[in-house]
Amino acid sequence: MRPLIAHRGPVHARPVAEPARLHRDPAPSRLTYRVQRLWLTPLFRALLRVGLPSFAVIASLLWYATDEARVHALQDQVAEIRREIEDRPEFRINVLSIEGASPAVTEEVRATLALDLPISSFDIDLAALRNRVEALPPVASASVRNAGGGTLSVEITERVPALIWQSRTGTALIDAEGNFVADIAARPPTEPLPMIAGQDADLAVAEALALFEAARPLGERLRGLVRVGERRWDIVLRDGPRILLPAEAPRAALDRVLVLHDVQQILDRDLVRIDLRNPGQLTVQLTAPAMETLELQRAGLVPVGDERG
Repeated sequence: MRPLIAHRGPVHARPVAEPARLHRDPAPSRLTYRVQRLWLTPLFRALLRVGLPSFAVIASLLWYATDEARVHALQDQVAEIRREIEDRPEFRINVLSIEGASPAVTEEVRATLALDLPISSFDIDLAALRNRVEALPPVASASVRNAGGGTLSVEITERVPALIWQSRTGTALIDAEGNFVADIAARPPTEPLPMIAGQDADLAVAEALALFEAARPLGERLRGLVRVGERRWDIVLRDGPRILLPAEAPRAALDRVLVLHDVQQILDRDLVRIDLRNPGQLTVQLTAPAMETLELQRAGLVPVGDERG
């Protein structure tokens, strides 16, 4: 009897059909695309990298500054730190050193500065101190510096008196540039100095010094120069005539008088003045006795050559 189910060979499983795969679109979404485009904008990147942190910092500072208690506490801390630094020994000035000045000027500088030592170097304005020192009449220039070691160094260059100037307001010492140095009563000169007089004579100091140099052969006979009319000089001698120099080329006129004195001893004659104001012409004024003698000679009462008077 045949089996109902015939043998048909090995049985193989049917292959199962795989589900269809979903194909993903590689293009970004609209939102992603817009974000990427925005990020590529330089202004947007600058706002995120610089603007946003700056805004956060400023907002934090404003929030902190709105609290007065915090602000006062911060100010007190800063002031305390500053005081601690300024009070350190290496920043304190204990000694004031003044060099290059005479004793009188040194005391005047100390009184002008009026520093209450010791003092912190942070409380000293070196430029202001230098200006105060240079404002003193005897001081030509000054240098103020912190020399270290707790010493404030002041180096003085004094004005050197060159002339004695007698004016309506008094007698003073002036330097070679016409700058006031001191009253002669407050600072008597240590050596004899030439003397000038007259209004605005200090404005022609260079010319006066040149005349004094040219008149050196007169020696001690030269008493001084007088400024006349703010434009010319008169030479005053101790025992001789007054020499009236012109406004133009006064030194050449003085040299002419000196030559005449070497030849004819004109400065030893009975003259009141020698007038050189008119270029090319020399005019003399006789003394009263000499004038009387001249009149007698003209009248024939006295022989010419008589030295009477």
